[in-house]
This record gives sequence, structure tokens and C-alpha cells, in this order.
Amino acid sequence: MVEYDEISDPNAEYTMRDLSAETMGVDTERGGTRDAEITDVQTTMVDGNYPWILVRVYTDAGVVGTGESYWGGGDTAIIERMRPFLVGENPLDIDRLYEHLVQKMSGEGSISGKVISAISGIEIALHDLAGKLVDLPAYQLLGGKYRDEVRVYCDCHAGDEAEPDSNAEEAARVVDELGYDAIKFDLDVPSGHGKDRANRHLRGPEIEHKAAIVEAVTERVGDDADVAFDCHWSYSTGSAKRLARRLEAYDVWWLEDPVPPENHDAQREVTASTATPIATGENVYRTHGNRDLIEQEAVDIVAPDIPRVGGMREGQKIANMADMYYIPVAMHNVSSPVGTMASAQLAATIPNSLAVEFHSYQLGWWEDLVEQDDLIVDGRMAIPEEPGLGIDLDLDVVAENMVEGETLFDEA
Repeated sequence: MVEYDEISDPNAEYTMRDLSAETMGVDTERGGTRDAEITDVQTTMVDGNYPWILVRVYTDAGVVGTGESYWGGGDTAIIERMRPFLVGENPLDIDRLYEHLVQKMSGEGSISGKVISAISGIEIALHDLAGKLVDLPAYQLLGGKYRDEVRVYCDCHAGDEAEPDSNAEEAARVVDELGYDAIKFDLDVPSGHGKDRANRHLRGPEIEHKAAIVEAVTERVGDDADVAFDCHWSYSTGSAKRLARRLEAYDVWWLEDPVPPENHDAQREVTASTATPIATGENVYRTHGNRDLIEQEAVDIVAPDIPRVGGMREGQKIANMADMYYIPVAMHNVSSPVGTMASAQLAATIPNSLAVEFHSYQLGWWEDLVEQDDLIVDGRMAIPEEPGLGIDLDLDVVAENMVEGETLFDEA
């Protein structure tokens, strides 16, 4: 099997839109702490409740930035593939470097998928790095903040996810004991009434089973918490409409991803058919991918995943576009503290932020991955005033939890 590092640059033999500093005539020397060049890019994968991909960008100034790419295989090889496009560049040119990577990787699929999530990890690391170089928190690089802390919603999992009372009990525990006032449960759970998982059709008894879960959870927490429900792109357009209308009787914060993500016309039809708020966005890439969803008002709540969608600036552009249509943003997030803090820093900068997802409440060492404590308190995430993302990896904890075969980052 041929690895990325064995492949020569496929763009070397023909002219393309090269946005490197050398081609563009951009001076990388800025003076003072802004005079820095990228010397290396490294990754490692941590075995959390997902295989988290951590990214570090090194400079000749001895300053390192840390980011996170969306979980799973493939990104590490792609990031190594992009390393030569970054070495020698000034890390403060975040937007140009983002577009530079998109252009250099255009033949390999940089408008979506694993390439853009790999670029997202680098982009987040550049924000952390740039903030450290100029001694500013990442939110300040994005234009300042609307709020000092960001609301966090907890993605919950009951002991028996198909049992309404089990979901209700876990909802009450998370609200009463852990202090969250915003939670989410999976709704695409086995009901015992399905006939064919492949055709996306929901039979009447299946819809009633899901309504029973919604009723049990929302009644148990009452006004103490907002409750969303996730369908993971499981249903046909007709079934999604029937389910959403059935849930109008309950106080549902939003119904997430009821139909597959590719067809925005179907998404719009579902959203227009019901008073139940509909959310989607984690499987949609870049501003261009979100444009039709927003401009056609095919969604009530847009849910981009920052380590996947293109990074922090791309996420802010999506949020600003959504704000033109008075659509709020609830960021999907299954990240380590690194990607979670990047999402929170971004959420602080936009007016239409609802909440940032937290998906690791059952993982006891999630917060141990960084040196800072109390990242989430009573369902809120305070925005640090320290430079960059405001958090530092605990490399000992990273080393203890790396995916088998991974190697630890070099020291700065």
C-alpha cells in the first residue's frame, strides 16, 4: 500500500492557484513576536471515547500551537501530506494558509470529508499558535466576545437506551447531579417494532416508541432543562415528517438529523412540515456546503462541527450567514478538550450561539488531557483570557492514552 509520504507533489508539474508566501510575494518577517516561521507539523491520536486526532504546529520562535481534527483514521496521513505546504510560512496568516491548503489539496478532495477535517485541525492549531505569538486569546483574534461563558449541552446515554424510563432517569441524574440545563438523547434506538432497517421507513409502533422516550424525558426534567433528540440521519423524508409532527406535543428543543445529509431539498421539506425545530450540520462541510441549508431556510438550527467543517474562521462565517436569517447555532462536538475549547472560543464570538455539545461526560479522564481544571462547571464553559485557546496539553496523559502504534509529540 502506497503511503502519502511516498507520493511526490502532483501539482509540481503544472500551474495552479498557489497561495504560498513565496508565490504571493508575502513577507514572512513581521518583527518582534510576529516574526515566526512554521518548522513542523505533528499529530498523534488519543484513544478517548472517540479516537481524537491532536495536531501541533511548531515554529522557530519556540512557540507551539495545538489543534484537533475530527476523529478517526486518515487525517494523520493527510496532515503529513500537507506539512511541506506549511513549513517556512508565517503562522499568523491563518486565512491565507487555510485557503492555501484547500487549493493545494483540491485534487484530493478538499471541499469535504477527511481532507477538510485535517485542514480544520491545522487551522485550530494556528489560532492557538497565533494567539500565543501576539499574546491574545483566540476569541480576540475572531473579533471579540459576546459572552464570558458558553452554555454546554450534554449528550446523554441511558443504561437501556430503548427504555423510556431509563432515559428519563439518566436525564434527571445529569440535570440534578451534574448541573446541566441542556441535554440530548439518541432517538434512533431499537424499538422492537422495526421490519427493515435499510429502507428508512418508520412504522406507526416505532414512532410511538420514540414519542414515549421523548415524553418520558421531557416530563421528567420539565422546565429544568432543554432537551434535544438525535436521529443520526436514519429516516425517509415521509417518516421524518410523521415523526416530527408526532413530537409537536412535547417540549423538544430540537430534532437532529432526521434525514440523510446529502439532499437539502428533502431537509427543507421536513423542516417546513413541522413546528418541531429541526437541526442539522455536522455532516455538512465549509461555508459553501451550508449555504443552501441557510439561504433556503431548510433548517431551524445549524450544527457545524468545528474540527470538521473547516475550523474556527469557517465556523464563524457559517454562523454569520445563519444570523442573517435569524438561525441559531448549536455546535456539534465529540472532541477532546482541545476541539471543545476551540468551539467554545468561537461560540463566545457569535451572537446566535445556543450551546456547544459535550459528548464525554462518562469518560472520567476527559479533562485530565489538559493541565487546566474545571473546564465545564454547572453546564457552562468559561472562556479563558490566556493566549490562544487557553489550555495546555498534559503530555503525560496524552502518552498514557495514545492509540496503539502512535508516537508522542516532540517537545517544543
